[in-house]
Amino acid sequence: MAFKRTEGGGRPGERPGSKKGASDRPKKGDKCSSFKSKPSERDFKKKEASKPKVNEGIRLNKYLSNAGIASRREADKLISAGLVKINGKVVSELGTKVKASDQVTYGGSKIKKETLRYVVLNKPKDFITTSKDPRNRRTVMDLIEGACKERIMPVGRLDRNTTGVLLFTNDGDIAKKLTHPKFKQKKVYMVTLDKNLSSDDLQKIKDGLRFEEGIATVDDISYVPSEPKSVVGIEIHIGWNRVVRRIFESLGYKVLRLDRSYFAGLTKKNLRRGQWRHLTQEEIDRLKMIG
Repeated sequence: MAFKRTEGGGRPGERPGSKKGASDRPKKGDKCSSFKSKPSERDFKKKEASKPKVNEGIRLNKYLSNAGIASRREADKLISAGLVKINGKVVSELGTKVKASDQVTYGGSKIKKETLRYVVLNKPKDFITTSKDPRNRRTVMDLIEGACKERIMPVGRLDRNTTGVLLFTNDGDIAKKLTHPKFKQKKVYMVTLDKNLSSDDLQKIKDGLRFEEGIATVDDISYVPSEPKSVVGIEIHIGWNRVVRRIFESLGYKVLRLDRSYFAGLTKKNLRRGQWRHLTQEEIDRLKMIG
């Protein structure tokens, strides 16, 4: 992978190497699709069973999470404690489903399902990635104030002095998928060091360096064309704390600048430092396909 220093690095949400309109489905008129056996009654029943049941609703803990009341785990505790009612009746059984026509109350107030929001920010330096700082330092929440009326939270963290792509949402499912190691979300950083990175050290990073958590493997690392060898691009999916900085510091380098240019299909194209925008529907659909 060749790394280029750009403010965006491609269309927002576009995955490198993807071909617009590519599909593995057989085309209309293909011989292989023109001869189909008559579906049996068993096949029909299986097809009907696989269809989503419109009136089944969603689990109560997910409903509470989507409404911004609590995380799913915390919502389960509220339900078990008998603090949630559906249509005026206390519900304490986990796994209870909520239908669109149901009225859910918590703490005596009716819960309205929140509209799911997705905002991407080009984070500048000197902002803490948290909702509130006890030392009253500036946080990323100050930068997105007024983006929407819903309470959205940053997905993952960027260090105070790390810049670049940062996603905010109130969609608990998406947030969980993007931060859970199981889903191995791709992140690309541009790193500026205090001195040139030697070819030997570059190879060591490619081979993997050992830390307390295990071997820090990178998907790719290379010098940035037309830049000094103190500027490198690194593609990684592990989410250990300060892992990119630690990789270079373990070899005797000081990271002067660290900028995340890509995260889970999102870039900062056309966003100046400190600016934000709402995701397009196409970008949202791509995020929902993860997993």
